[in-house]
Amino acid sequence: MVARLCDRNPVISPDALVDEMVPPSTFDHVSFDSYIPDPNEPSQAQAVAKARDFVARASKLRGKKKGFFSRHKEPEHGVGLYLDGGFGVGKTHLLASVYHSMPGPKSFATFVEVTHVVGALGFTNAVERLSNHTVLCIDEFELDDPGDTMLVSRLLTELSARGVSIVATSNTLPGQLGEGRFAAQDFLREIRKLSGIFETIRVDGPDYRHRDLPPAPEPKAEAELIATAEATPGATLDSFDDLCKHLATLHPFKYKALVDGVSLVCIDGVHPAPDQTVALRIVVLADRLYDADIPVTVAGSKLDEIFTEEMINGGYRKKYLRATSRLLALSRFAESKV
Repeated sequence: MVARLCDRNPVISPDALVDEMVPPSTFDHVSFDSYIPDPNEPSQAQAVAKARDFVARASKLRGKKKGFFSRHKEPEHGVGLYLDGGFGVGKTHLLASVYHSMPGPKSFATFVEVTHVVGALGFTNAVERLSNHTVLCIDEFELDDPGDTMLVSRLLTELSARGVSIVATSNTLPGQLGEGRFAAQDFLREIRKLSGIFETIRVDGPDYRHRDLPPAPEPKAEAELIATAEATPGATLDSFDDLCKHLATLHPFKYKALVDGVSLVCIDGVHPAPDQTVALRIVVLADRLYDADIPVTVAGSKLDEIFTEEMINGGYRKKYLRATSRLLALSRFAESKV
């Protein structure tokens, strides 16, 4: 009998979430030295130098914060660095390198994960749990949800005032006005209380504006999907509708534990998401599967048909394109394993 994700109900202590705020395993061993700047893109070498400088300045603040007389003095504000650029230019590599170079305690999370942690712990508790950290690294800072942006901006304001340094990255959509030059302005406007501490760095790279996503692999027949799941130790097999209903019963911070230890995710009856609420849950699941390098194979519609054209052209365009790209990568990974 093949296991189902729908039968899993992970129980996680909200307090344990902070301990799990670490880079994805793909970036366990990266460093500034292992980042190879493109000689044709001078901004990449500049970004490495600025990231190293950030570590030097933030590490000095750590020493002052933990000094003998620190309890009698107001801590210095943390320092900030914002890395803005297109897809695939190594921003997450640099972000993880900052994380690995800093003394602990420290945290690394995507923007969405930060909002989930605050939601699970409560704002005041989240501030208290993170306020002794040397650095908070936020990958894929998003400006498409005003409520979440205001929440995280408030969190960063509180943490910075307590001496926590902050480094964030953000992707610029291919074809976006200014191709990234205005993303930094948007970021600083939304966190205007903190804009003075952030140094914004543009990381340029290959122009992806005229490159489409690779074609999605053809879905398997239902019988073939079942046979693949049965023949793969550690695989799970769920219907798309059942999985979507199950995701609705779990807080998104549990999605990581939901797929923990799974070797292959098989999904039958895939079809376009019925609404945006379902679609955004699929985005979070896709991120967790991608972080864990778990292959995905499906029957029904292709994986690039889950998010409708209306969704792709709406306010969450960046989320849906990222999720589609990641699901396609995981499906090709699954094919290579067969």
